[in-house]
Amino acid sequence: MKWFVASDIHGSAFYCRKMLQAYDREGADRMLLLGDLLYHGPRNDLPEGYDPREVARLLNERRESILCVRGNCDAEVDQMVLAFPVMADFCILCVEDQVIYAAHGHLCGEEDPPPLQPGDILLCGHTHVPKDADHGSYRYLNPGSVSLPKEGSHRGYMTIADGRISWKDLEGNQILSKELKRKQPQPSRF
Repeated sequence: MKWFVASDIHGSAFYCRKMLQAYDREGADRMLLLGDLLYHGPRNDLPEGYDPREVARLLNERRESILCVRGNCDAEVDQMVLAFPVMADFCILCVEDQVIYAAHGHLCGEEDPPPLQPGDILLCGHTHVPKDADHGSYRYLNPGSVSLPKEGSHRGYMTIADGRISWKDLEGNQILSKELKRKQPQPSRF
């Protein structure tokens, strides 16, 4: 199964269309959205093509393919216009024998993770910065932002398939690719 992972659309119909084109181009089986779908938030400038109604329409057309968690800019009123569940704070996926705890990142994130077992992955959006960080007992992954990238990063998404995680820009250019499962240190033999 191929997962397409994106976050932080923030109401940009312009970049939502580009994201959906990338989803189609990737041929992914499912789309995981890590929150902040419709509203731009008080700390962000309006993204290009800001049109939350159009974003809702575009995403509703793909509702059968979408799994979503709630971001800090998502509200109950958003659920009234979206035809797929958006109010869960987290979801847990098992992908290729790997446990992935997916959340937006505002309630639990890289610096304040939920209870995880060694080797688990914490997958979050929220910071708008793509990242892969090894925290010893867990791994933190972030796809960045579809519409409002920060710290000089690209507008993009991630794919998870065939034992690899790939970060790509919205045109599909691969930025980085790594193994999904990190190799565990082997015990020394005596």
